[in-house]
Amino acid sequence: MRLTVLVGPGLVADAALLASSTAATCAELDVSGRVVTAASADEMRALLATADQPVVVLPGPTAAARALIGAQPSGVVWYDLTVEPSVPGAVHLAGRGLWGLTWAIRHAVHRLRAPATRIAYGPDPDQWGDLRLPSTPDAGPAPVAVLLHGGFWRSIWGADLMDALAVDLARRGYASWNLEYRRPDRHGWDATTQDVQAGLLALREPARDRLVDLDRIVVLGHSAGGQLALRAAADLAARPSGPRVALAVSLAGVLDLTEGERRYLGDGAVAAALGGSPVTAPRRYAESDPMLRLPTGVPTLLVQGTEDSLDLVDANRRYAVAAAGAGDDVRHLEQPGDHFAVIDPASAVWQDTMTAVDARLGR
Repeated sequence: MRLTVLVGPGLVADAALLASSTAATCAELDVSGRVVTAASADEMRALLATADQPVVVLPGPTAAARALIGAQPSGVVWYDLTVEPSVPGAVHLAGRGLWGLTWAIRHAVHRLRAPATRIAYGPDPDQWGDLRLPSTPDAGPAPVAVLLHGGFWRSIWGADLMDALAVDLARRGYASWNLEYRRPDRHGWDATTQDVQAGLLALREPARDRLVDLDRIVVLGHSAGGQLALRAAADLAARPSGPRVALAVSLAGVLDLTEGERRYLGDGAVAAALGGSPVTAPRRYAESDPMLRLPTGVPTLLVQGTEDSLDLVDANRRYAVAAAGAGDDVRHLEQPGDHFAVIDPASAVWQDTMTAVDARLGR
């Protein structure tokens, strides 16, 4: 497999950095890669027509080049270094700077190697999930792994962060449901929490009943997604009917919103997401702060890397103590690793995470 990074006219970036980042990411994924620069929109169009997939395009600022976004083959991943509005009908990532090229390349490769079925659960372009079924579907209904990405609830980060775990889980025999949702910076906090619940309830679609086992649902959330996972599990447990979460897994989760707001965690990410402080938005904190929802009555696994933010290490330790004290079934797995080791399928902490998940789900 050879990946092409196509650079549009007028892009503001050092060519050597683009080349080195592409080479490093391609080596990580065991693919070859090249960077090609187009002098005009017409040259971009011609190159896209002949390039083998996967292709990542950095369209740049010119109107003619940007007009091509979404008009080219569906296998193309478009990436803007700067914050730009999403383009309907296109696989479009934006706003992560040069580091985001790494994620765009990963997304392009994972989409080609392990295709997913994208299923909408609402009318908004951000209301969808990527479903990957196990490679051995004849083994009977598969346990379901719901993935909730992080990114401090900001729209520049998306479900592609969880691609590698989604692929790994499908290989392990799970039906992986990588959920996208409307983020509060563009839609408000209530839209975010409503989407997570709607995405979980969408698993009840009759056409999927014979493929997935709704008695074995594990929800795995990373970073800000850890908070969303614990809230969603608690919300479903409180419903009189419907699916239940067999295990909630927080991967480096933000588990104390009240204290996180006081500490200005993520440059004020908590207050920005919830629309205020615990004083000005008390309902949202009461409903969403994992510390304030105890006991949840849902078995919970907390996974945390010791080289992560000390505030996250601290919150996870305190949550583990508080949850156990409230009577919840909680396990705290703290091991060496940074913030992203917990979502790296090759890491030791992920291997131990899945050993614990498999044991809980009886696999």
